[in-house]
Amino acid sequence: MRLSRYYIPTLKESPAEAEVISHKILLRAGMIRKLTSGIYNYLPMGLRSLNKVAQIVREEMDSAGAIEVLMPTVQPGDLWKESGRWEFYGRELLRFKDRHDRDYCLGPTHEEVITDLVRGEVRSYKQLPLNLYQIQTKFRDEVRPRFGLMRGREFVMKDAYSFDKDEAGAEESYRLMYEAYKRIFQRIGLKFRAVRADSGAIGGSFSHEFMVLAETGEDTIAVCQNESCGYAANLEKAATMDPGGQCPAQTDVPAMEEVATPEQHTVEQVCEFLQADPSALVKTLLFDADGEPVAALVRGDRELNEVKLRNLLGANELHMATPEQVREWSGAPVGFAGPAGLKVQRLVADFELRLDQGWIAGANKGDAHVKNLHLGRDAQVEQFADLRMITPEDPCPECGGRIEFWKGIEVGHVFKLGLKYSEAMSATFLDENGKDRPMIMGCYGIGVSRIMASAIEQNNDDGGAIFPPSIAPFEVCLMALGGKDQSVVDKAEELYTQLTEAGIDVLYDDRNERPGVKFNDADLIGYPMQLVLGGKGLKNGIIEAKDRRTGERTELPLDDFINNFTAWRDEIWRAWGLKEDQQ
Repeated sequence: MRLSRYYIPTLKESPAEAEVISHKILLRAGMIRKLTSGIYNYLPMGLRSLNKVAQIVREEMDSAGAIEVLMPTVQPGDLWKESGRWEFYGRELLRFKDRHDRDYCLGPTHEEVITDLVRGEVRSYKQLPLNLYQIQTKFRDEVRPRFGLMRGREFVMKDAYSFDKDEAGAEESYRLMYEAYKRIFQRIGLKFRAVRADSGAIGGSFSHEFMVLAETGEDTIAVCQNESCGYAANLEKAATMDPGGQCPAQTDVPAMEEVATPEQHTVEQVCEFLQADPSALVKTLLFDADGEPVAALVRGDRELNEVKLRNLLGANELHMATPEQVREWSGAPVGFAGPAGLKVQRLVADFELRLDQGWIAGANKGDAHVKNLHLGRDAQVEQFADLRMITPEDPCPECGGRIEFWKGIEVGHVFKLGLKYSEAMSATFLDENGKDRPMIMGCYGIGVSRIMASAIEQNNDDGGAIFPPSIAPFEVCLMALGGKDQSVVDKAEELYTQLTEAGIDVLYDDRNERPGVKFNDADLIGYPMQLVLGGKGLKNGIIEAKDRRTGERTELPLDDFINNFTAWRDEIWRAWGLKEDQQ
């Protein structure tokens, strides 16, 4: 491809709307353009990279035994009502009505559609296992779209769905997809980590997220530093260890005593006022769980993990109580609720609160707290459980080793769905004994467009993007700097022809521009390899080859050019950890 005939509207400055590195570079490099909030046009360079990511995903899915299909973006509301997600999914589901006043939505995911498709075709255990996937546009009406392709409303996703006759088959399908995902990210050339995760709105009993490691990532993962352990989980899923032990005897704690704490609402204010450490205080957090009032207790220096709380309660919807609800359930304004005498359906507490007693807590009246609270004597705790966020000071929940926090970007998620959709939607088959049984399902998603942005977040410098060779818009950029020197132009044309005929993915910058403009554009767009031919080099029989990632420059002889280039190119691929047979 010749750059003079291509469409790459680069920008000298980052638009004001750009927030993160990938967003700035994708806009400046002429790869995407914003249409409206959270929705982008893919320009030629961006589309080439997107298609390369999709092709790697497609090849590995096919290799793992999945079969490609394509399902509609518009989905009937009746299917979502049948599964029970029409209301549960929330406002991210863009709902609308057609001219006949029937409910529809734009698909954020396709569990309902694929289950409906398979239940109408699969009748016997002999047709299982089955794994169907698609690469398609999704739409989620994000409340605050941001970060360009990292969190848009419209995005490209690969979603696969497995159907099995028994648990053993479902485990094998999950394993095949897990291994396929590892190969996908290895082939792309990204540093990543698979971590345990919560299933969220998709549902199911078991899941892993695949995180691209990047300092700019908006997700945090807890990773055990014991190499033989391998524990890793996102913060929503990361467990804390049960310290064990029983509550001290009630007689070991003096009677509960009320103390005045005028205008002291927060943990910090109360502790300063009472000259106490935050670890001596109990935070009482009130929630509306599927319409019922519940309270969760954690230590004053800890943060409640709402995902853990929702899972413990088995709640579909969990919302912080409003100030009106707080006053109704506790009799006090916000900041003064406590576990003694609360009017709630359920009262649960974190493990840590079982061991030490004599707590400070809200008194359920304005401007007052209590001291010497004993949770077994003064409050009726239904259950002690893991309810808090893990900290770097916590030991690994599996081996007791040291935990570190890493930043990451979620680019893939695999779920073991079980019977959630097949039972709700009657997706059944006849087993070997002629008995009707529900299929066991799995779900496997990859953010194709997000991978492109994540690659830039992980690989960039002040000059712009540094694309892995496997997904760069063009693998090589050839630049001629001869100006009016026809011999340089002629030789560049010859090299371009040789590279093209050798099957090399090359862009020839044949523009009549200053060298600095060409160099800056090449660095901005992030071609992994740059070839620069000038008059002096031609005279000396060499061409300069630049490795974009390291900045290292190598002089390649023009004699036997293709073989010299191929040997250098193979070194670049190996340095990225990529296999030469996948070039």
